[in-house]
Amino acid sequence: MKASPHTSATTYIGLTLLACFACAGVVRAQQSGGAQQPAGAAPTTRDAGHTGPTTREAGGTTESTRAQSHAQARPETEQQRQQAEQQARGTLDKDAVAAIEETQRAVKAITDGKNDEATAAIERAIGKINVLVARNPANALLPVDAVVKVIDVAPSDPKTIRQVAKSAARAISDRDYPQARVLLASLTSEIRVSTYHLPLASYPVALREASRLLDQKKNKEAADMLATALSTLVVIERVTPLPLAIAQTAINDAATRADNDRNGARQLLEVARSELQRAKELGYAGNDPEYAALDKTISDMEKQLQGNQGTASGFAKLKEEVASFFRRLSGSEKRPETASR
Repeated sequence: MKASPHTSATTYIGLTLLACFACAGVVRAQQSGGAQQPAGAAPTTRDAGHTGPTTREAGGTTESTRAQSHAQARPETEQQRQQAEQQARGTLDKDAVAAIEETQRAVKAITDGKNDEATAAIERAIGKINVLVARNPANALLPVDAVVKVIDVAPSDPKTIRQVAKSAARAISDRDYPQARVLLASLTSEIRVSTYHLPLASYPVALREASRLLDQKKNKEAADMLATALSTLVVIERVTPLPLAIAQTAINDAATRADNDRNGARQLLEVARSELQRAKELGYAGNDPEYAALDKTISDMEKQLQGNQGTASGFAKLKEEVASFFRRLSGSEKRPETASR
């Protein structure tokens, strides 16, 4: 699809967050392989897989070890982004996309004063919708567009994260929602997949009403009706927490080093523990008991490494636990109200 089928609007949540990012100068997003960083970005901004020094050093973990883990996670993050985009694009319904494009053509034709072309485009869109309704009687939402971004602007230090979270809670308590949105937006470290859906229940009604208005020569009303239909697509979001991805990479690398470099393996496990703590503080299922279970398993592995015990079975258990947790969090969906984009 050459253009987004609904460029005139955005989800309430997405619009607010992105606007706040831009205002704060802390957004970094990757889309379709590209990257974007506003000038004058805040010093706390971190690229996904940032390779430079961080602001914290936990236990015996050196800055170089942490930087190495982030560097190794970076290509995996981009690979995950590309895979997420490919999967999301693969779910798009071609007929639903065609209905959106015909609606856009109708709006342009009305603007150009070509009512016959607009009517024909609306009729084609209605025809596509009729086919979709017959083919998907039980499916109220059909995917028509997807946007995949990497947003990593959260602080590195869990203490700072907690301070920001408290400030956000205070802003919400004070009903200062604009400030709360800015603060919550700064606690983002994730791959975000936003999929936009055509609602089969309301979209055809809007098309038929626009056609009726056009027949009555009410061009402005018809165009407004179509624009409203295009701006009320339903968004479903799915996020992959980047700290979990970094922790998983560190654990995998620790398992590889365990036989020949036990000190290095322990340092990597400390990186994993720190990133898991960061994910928890950032609110990625922050109350999930799996965080405590993973911390215990990491402690067990550190003891095995310290005592020169065999580590193969322990690392296999740890890798499976973190992979399972990663899949569970990455597979969860966020469904706001019907929204515009």
